[in-house]
Amino acid sequence: MRWEGNRQSSNVEDRRAGGGGGRGFGIGGGIGIGTIVIALLAWGVFGINPLTTIGVLSGGGAPQVVQQGPAQTPPANDQAAAFVSTVLASTEDAWTQIFRQGGAQYRQPKLVLFRGYVPTACGTGQSAMGPFYCPADQKVYLDMSFFETLQRQLGAPGEFARAYVVAHEVGHHVQTLLGTTQKVDSMRGRVSERENNALSVRMELQADCFAGIWANKSQQAKNWLEQGDLESAMNAAARIGDDHLQRQQTGMVRPDSFTHGSSAQRQRWFAQGFKTGSVQACDTFNAQNL
Repeated sequence: MRWEGNRQSSNVEDRRAGGGGGRGFGIGGGIGIGTIVIALLAWGVFGINPLTTIGVLSGGGAPQVVQQGPAQTPPANDQAAAFVSTVLASTEDAWTQIFRQGGAQYRQPKLVLFRGYVPTACGTGQSAMGPFYCPADQKVYLDMSFFETLQRQLGAPGEFARAYVVAHEVGHHVQTLLGTTQKVDSMRGRVSERENNALSVRMELQADCFAGIWANKSQQAKNWLEQGDLESAMNAAARIGDDHLQRQQTGMVRPDSFTHGSSAQRQRWFAQGFKTGSVQACDTFNAQNL
């Protein structure tokens, strides 16, 4: 992935100096890619319902006290931060263009780098959750140690795999701007756990499709993909599929408990976004076959 030399976003807040224990807490519900890994591990080993684990990891359990570090600009010599800043800038360019073509204005999200714990408007963010988006403050939160987990424990190396993760979380921001998040949230208290899971799957698959749209638009604009890049993103989508994670942790697959979608579904919807570059083609909520 030829990303060096491209524009970096000014919407990156570096709070890594303030990670750990301290003051500030909240209760809420930000959900990230990494949350399902921890939730499924708890389910397989301890028999704990994944939704219970997700609720706790997202701040729905007892509040945790954390320090609010000052927001700074990442150091100029921080290569990893420069990478995510460049990816974020490319999502800004892509979605600004898409929204403008639709007669709307794109509001750029902030991306917060942290270590350990971080207070958010959705509750206490933790590294164990993996990257996540908080609709209440419209920020993406990222502890970059997750990229090592992605490569070493989940078997998904590559810069474009990491870029896909960031673009997926930005996809959740797009859902908030389009009103999708609010509509789904309004339904959650009126449906069963199984139906809640199904709604979550459609949300996550649409975010995957939106990540594919970003890949399409950024490639058109920058021609920065190299051989194997697209495959690394598809591999990452497969490695974080619910069926793959369940089979890896427990040896069994329980589709009713899926919250992010199967490996094949995640790959399919990312590919759908990349192939079409169309928001309309990412309507997972009306799709008969996911």
